[in-house]
Amino acid sequence: MNWDETPSATADDAPPGPGGRLVGADADGDDQAVEAALRPKDLGEFVGQERVREQLDLVLKAARQRGGTADHVLLSGAPGLGKTTLSMIIAAEMAAPIRITSGPAIQHAGDLAAILSSLAEGEVLFLDEIHRMSRPAEEMLYMAMEDFRVDVIVGKGPGATAIPLELPPFTLVGATTRAGLLPPPLRDRFGFTGHMEFYAPAELERVIHRSAGLLDVTIEAEGASEIAGRSRGTPRIANRLLRRVRDYAQVKADGVITREIAASALAVYDVDERGLDRLDRAVLSALLKLFGGGPVGLSTLAVAVGEERETVEEVAEPFLVREGLLARTPRGRIGTPAAWAHLGLTPPPRAAGGGQTGLFEA
Repeated sequence: MNWDETPSATADDAPPGPGGRLVGADADGDDQAVEAALRPKDLGEFVGQERVREQLDLVLKAARQRGGTADHVLLSGAPGLGKTTLSMIIAAEMAAPIRITSGPAIQHAGDLAAILSSLAEGEVLFLDEIHRMSRPAEEMLYMAMEDFRVDVIVGKGPGATAIPLELPPFTLVGATTRAGLLPPPLRDRFGFTGHMEFYAPAELERVIHRSAGLLDVTIEAEGASEIAGRSRGTPRIANRLLRRVRDYAQVKADGVITREIAASALAVYDVDERGLDRLDRAVLSALLKLFGGGPVGLSTLAVAVGEERETVEEVAEPFLVREGLLARTPRGRIGTPAAWAHLGLTPPPRAAGGGQTGLFEA
């Protein structure tokens, strides 16, 4: 229930995920279209993120009781965990309109001033990827958040004049996947900061059952469990996999998603039991088969799998590291015992006995 998807025939037929990756956590244009109908409308519907949900509920209730606007909110965490959904829930809970924009879209202080000056009192401004905002706009935002005022510069050079512009009280909801890139002065101006964690399989099962109901899909508990186990702890991926399994069940079976149907469908889409796809397995296979488990440099590994260095580092490696299948060391990338076991390979004696890094010691 904290994802991003909407039933739409056009969007459903498009290649899933960024670059066609079924297990990609970022949403492309089609995913964004499919997300809206499945979004929960209030905190009571929102599944998972118990601590953040509890804390945010207190913040919003207190603001409503005071009859004022809620504190500024910063939400951090990986893509697909529900940051956009929570921003919409904040606006709904405060009975306020919401304005949505993103950091990359604000390249000049004037861009931000135009947005801020048009806000209504109590309005929620959702600023996605806030860490990618330009520095001049960022500095203007400091004053806007704290004093509800901005200085608009008119003219250039020695004749330039700063005209103070009063703003109505508003709530800024910032979302970021890289909270460490936010400067401390900006982070300190948020009254509430919530970090979104990856979901447990049981939580994803609840997400999948709710989505299946909205999509009018019949799914058994074991089928939901199978999909949840391959969803990388991310509701957005869980919903995407559910739609692909639904298609398979509709064409190849009687439309009911069982464990066997889910497993067969995801095998067609190259998503294995741990959520690894073709790229992930290609990286692991090259690391283990060609380089004996490493250590091997990132550039060499990228050439071996026929991908760009950035693709391997930013797309494949984060999940492999989180799953304990790959380790980054000063000497290069290393495959862990779990990686050998997952691919059904026998590690060489060096890797099995501890080798050069000590990662493989019993």
